Amino acid sequence: MSEEPRTTYVLIDGENIDATLGGSILGRRPRSEERPRWERLLQFAQDRWAQPATGLFFLAANNELPMPFVQALLAIGYRPIPLSGAAGEKVVDIAIQRTLAELRRRDADVMLVSNDGDFVDQVGDLLDGRRVGLVGFVEFRNSAFAQLAERGLATFDLEYDVLAFNERLPRVRIIPIDDFDPAQFL
Repeated sequence: MSEEPRTTYVLIDGENIDATLGGSILGRRPRSEERPRWERLLQFAQDRWAQPATGLFFLAANNELPMPFVQALLAIGYRPIPLSGAAGEKVVDIAIQRTLAELRRRDADVMLVSNDGDFVDQVGDLLDGRRVGLVGFVEFRNSAFAQLAERGLATFDLEYDVLAFNERLPRVRIIPIDDFDPAQFL
């Protein structure tokens, strides 16, 4: 009788990442080539914790299924989770919160891809000995996650750690002097 390998669940808050990328980093709607290469994130999770990763991509569909995007997610190994709800209802946040709560009952690790502070309590509840990671843009991460890092939350930058982008983003960040390369600014 063989035991199932432990899994890392990668939960993507697509709305949050897209809004941060477009509104805070680029200042406009991202073009296709400026969006993350989501397959790299799954590979990162598998490589980082040396176990299979299952990607769940949460998106607000509002009664309109974006089939080309859904098909692309399926092709690279994600399970798209299109959601709808009442006007003003944060369906993606609700679904991710419920999923994080359900994962407490499972023997699995978790990487949440979001900068949103709405998940701090659920992520904190998962810090019970399992590996838990938060992936996003470090300068836009909700500051409440900093306290969870003291309890074992691993944090990763979607651009610098995951290498999820084909082109360098126009971000302003604090650079450790050992990483400073003046050629990048000239």
